[in-house]
Amino acid sequence: MRNLYLIIGAILLVAHGPANADPQPICADRPGKAWATCTVPRGHVEIDIGLAGWSLQNNPGERETEVAIGETEMRYGLTDRNEIAFDIAPYVRAVSRAGGSRSQVSGVGDLTVFSKNRLTSDNAAVEVSLVPLVKVPTAKRPLGNGKWEGALLLPIGYSIPKTPFSIALTPELDWVADSDGHGHHAAMAQVASLGWQASERLSLAAELWAAWDWDPAGTVRQASADGSVAFLVSNDVQVDAGANLGLNRQTPDIELYTGISVRF
Repeated sequence: MRNLYLIIGAILLVAHGPANADPQPICADRPGKAWATCTVPRGHVEIDIGLAGWSLQNNPGERETEVAIGETEMRYGLTDRNEIAFDIAPYVRAVSRAGGSRSQVSGVGDLTVFSKNRLTSDNAAVEVSLVPLVKVPTAKRPLGNGKWEGALLLPIGYSIPKTPFSIALTPELDWVADSDGHGHHAAMAQVASLGWQASERLSLAAELWAAWDWDPAGTVRQASADGSVAFLVSNDVQVDAGANLGLNRQTPDIELYTGISVRF
């Protein structure tokens, strides 16, 4: 937690310090589940922090909650079209209640390492990026499954001409561990987002998300309707908040989160 406070302090200093030499506003990977197509400018560092996140899932006879504090995505611009990054939550706590009993586990989350590569030019009408990622099993059970996993994402963005609206899609193909721990199988996710640039500093988004996990033990289908808001404090600092509402029993009923992004 002390490290998180130090990071937040550094962010606040940047927010009130001199303007960054890069005139373009920060383009964070948060909020929301759709990935941005933009990359961190060459030589710059960007930190996207989930200050706090909470989720609730109620099933007959069972209630599960999870809290994540300080989930941090550290991104570095290798070129103006390529970046490398890692993401990890330093503290996650999951609580399960069933039949009068209660169990709790807490610790560090899994580490995700990825590279984002822009495939289209700066002035392209439709922007496309490619994101290969690997999940490193750093979380203890049952916070994580203890297995290496991977994914390939294709963020797509389109700004509707002469309007404050934009459309984003993020198809995703995953290679995930079987629930019995004895192999891997395919999974897939898709998110469609409608963004509204309400002002120069304020933006809002509405999303529909769905995922399909074809585990040999049984297919899991999830879906949610999501909303988020982001406010640009300066060209280099953005704050955000959002809510995700589950649309079936296999999806958390509600997820709430808030965060901040800063570019150095």
